Amino acid sequence: MKTKKILVATSGGDCPGLNAVLRAFVKRATAEAGWEVWASLQSFNGLLGTPRRLRKLDRQCVSGIHVKGGTLIGTTKESGPFNWPVHNPDGTIVYLDRSDEMVALCGELGFEAVVNIGGDGSQKMSLRLFEKGLPVIGIPKTIDNDLDATDVTFGFQTAVDIATEALDRLVSTAESHNRIQILEVMGKHSGWIALHAAIAGGAEICLIPEIPYDIACIRKFLDRRFDNGNGKCFAVAIVAEGAMPQGGAPCVSAQTHANISAKLTGAAERFASELKRTGETASIRSTILGHVQRGGTPAAYDRILSAQYGVKAFEMVKAGEFGRMAALQNGRLSSVPLAEATRQLKRVDPRSDLVNVARSINICFGD
Repeated sequence: MKTKKILVATSGGDCPGLNAVLRAFVKRATAEAGWEVWASLQSFNGLLGTPRRLRKLDRQCVSGIHVKGGTLIGTTKESGPFNWPVHNPDGTIVYLDRSDEMVALCGELGFEAVVNIGGDGSQKMSLRLFEKGLPVIGIPKTIDNDLDATDVTFGFQTAVDIATEALDRLVSTAESHNRIQILEVMGKHSGWIALHAAIAGGAEICLIPEIPYDIACIRKFLDRRFDNGNGKCFAVAIVAEGAMPQGGAPCVSAQTHANISAKLTGAAERFASELKRTGETASIRSTILGHVQRGGTPAAYDRILSAQYGVKAFEMVKAGEFGRMAALQNGRLSSVPLAEATRQLKRVDPRSDLVNVARSINICFGD
């Protein structure tokens, strides 16, 4: 029997559950006679780099990795087949399109399929490679939960749990010092982490990209909280990194080069400064949760979801369902075209039931 080879890669930012999905995929694939799983290390850099860095994955090497954060095979947001960096002697960098070379190389190495585990940017890359003839399948991964056409992405629940625990800890210090504590979480374009954590962690204020805020509105909300005679002289706010004031824009900290998206940070500090400019006299402190949200042991929910996606992806390989992404829709595993999954980001609807629930328990969005 001829051995059938599959290439897997983890792309984009690291995320709780990446190892769990690798483990499930390898265990399912190697249970089928005649299948081998190979990994391209550091996304597709392992395939395209010199020397080439490919690793065969078997049951032994993935044993027990479902409890570990990060990814066994590495990942990166930089480079890739469409933007491969070439460093010139004068220090300049040019970016080459090596996608045709990659498609041809996968064929030469005998890979029956390529499985790309990643978020919106990674799956857009998967779609472009599929359009060039690569037999590719996507698995949805992002803590931001902003990948469309699936109910949820793995990694999101763990990030929410971590953000909620951070809020729980900030409540006690805010109450002890009669402070306003501000927690900044990830979410460039969508506020899913902030919204879920705000409800779970009992935040008074939740600022998300989908609902630009009015600082005067928030100041009035705080005044009512502090002056209503209930003894509450503290408040906790959670702010997505992409949150912005009405008529404003997100805080951009840096952009390394044209092929890497701008880094957003500073939303919490800006919010604190805006509050002070309104005359707020309470002590204000801000905390940026940062990459803590990405690291550590994945929650049980994400391990289960990752296992579901890993098994589903192999079934899609067997069925030849290329150009599609594994998905969870209405609680059932399915697959969707990559074009549909990447058509638009999944953002929080300001009129959604969850936002209405948050408003009903007196969470202020600043609008």
